[in-house]
Amino acid sequence: MSGANGPSLVLFDLDDTLFAHRVAVAEGIQRHVGSVGGPFADTDAVDAVTLWHALEEQHYHSYLAGELDFQGQRRARARDFAAAHGVELTDGDASAWFDTYFLRYRESWRLHDDALPCLDTLAAAFPGIRFGLITNGELAFQGEKLRATGLDARIEHVIASGELGYAKPDPRIFVHACEVFGVAPQAAVYVGDRLRTDAIGAAAAGLTGVWLDRHGAAVAEADAAEARRLGVIRITGLAALPAALAT
Repeated sequence: MSGANGPSLVLFDLDDTLFAHRVAVAEGIQRHVGSVGGPFADTDAVDAVTLWHALEEQHYHSYLAGELDFQGQRRARARDFAAAHGVELTDGDASAWFDTYFLRYRESWRLHDDALPCLDTLAAAFPGIRFGLITNGELAFQGEKLRATGLDARIEHVIASGELGYAKPDPRIFVHACEVFGVAPQAAVYVGDRLRTDAIGAAAAGLTGVWLDRHGAAVAEADAAEARRLGVIRITGLAALPAALAT
């Protein structure tokens, strides 16, 4: 880490680490489907959430891989969800469909309950500690979440893959974040909810990688072995982070 006094910099992932993204997505798509009606009226809530999460995972990774632009991945998600219910959407219709869903999603924006208490405890435990974000996404969009939740007042710098042209787990994004803060990777910690994308990626770049495993996720043996080799720390909630870094 950074010696006897603990870390000088803690970097966080945003979605599903500090910000309750999956909760907002689930609430948003259920409200949207309920309000649209028509062919969607009889959609089972659990099925709707499961499909929407799967489409987000699929098409957002297409965006990160450069196969779709940011708006394109949104349209693709809307088109595929509608198609699963027998509805064909044009590009314009898909954009409008997603925009309406987004309003419902935004109504559900909030931080995880343990996010701000964790920052407060870290600040008290490690005087002078600094906080930043590394996010796979567009800076403007992610910045909206920070402002809406008040997190912008607590975060010094936001590093977004959309501004750089490369994304986690590419080691360059972690090294770049440390350079922005003027801190050596060995003095920095990175916390995220995805084992390979976040914790292993950060640890491979020289940071202390912390995996926030809120739900007891299944892990491939190869990932588990690499995490052990790199010294990845696993926690099940942010309340455990200050003590984990103190040791």
